[in-house]
Amino acid sequence: MSTRRRISRASGLVLGALSILALSACSGTDEPVSTGKSPAEVMALAKDKLDTTTGLHLSLKTDNLPDGVTGIKAAEGVANHEPAFDGKITVVLSGQAVEVPVIAVDGKVHVQLPLTPGWQDIDPGDYGAPDPAQLMSPDAGFSALLPATTGLADGGSVRGGVDNKEVLTKYTGSVPDTAVANVIPTAHGAFEAAYTITASGELRQAELTGDFYDNGSSMTYTVGFDEYGTQTDISAP
Repeated sequence: MSTRRRISRASGLVLGALSILALSACSGTDEPVSTGKSPAEVMALAKDKLDTTTGLHLSLKTDNLPDGVTGIKAAEGVANHEPAFDGKITVVLSGQAVEVPVIAVDGKVHVQLPLTPGWQDIDPGDYGAPDPAQLMSPDAGFSALLPATTGLADGGSVRGGVDNKEVLTKYTGSVPDTAVANVIPTAHGAFEAAYTITASGELRQAELTGDFYDNGSSMTYTVGFDEYGTQTDISAP
């Protein structure tokens, strides 16, 4: 065999191997979480993942908070099962969005209010918000929404996450206000829910649509859950 033919064959083998690796990276080998499981079983798995993680990064946002409402526009921080939360919440007051650092631990919510020195204790209900530490509560936090969801439907699987490395399955259903009110106290009526679950059963995103502030206006909150297994000590300021 000539040197040129050997080089050509070797190059072909290398290109073939690279093509296979690239195809594997795109297609992935993870099975969707829905494989062999009913929607209710997937919700139970996702709840267990939330209830047993040491902590995670939590985010919440909306682009359509109704006019004239005192409520939450956004929130972001680390939450754990002490329960505790350390982050920031953007609240709309009198039409103005105000970002407030928040530490919630030991049943108290501490904030740094604008133009006010130091930390103060507040009642989050005065701002249409829950105690953010309770968002991780197995009985009254986000995980409690999952088994309360009725009419569950499997919306199929897609790839997503960083570099499309995650296999995500979407589920839709309806959640009663008795469950949603634990997250936003003024929630009223039934809520449409859309959940995105990873192949391992982690809830990655939740979209909740309905009348959160009991004013007859429907809006959507998008809630993100990532960095499962986060370990952090959160203490009062």
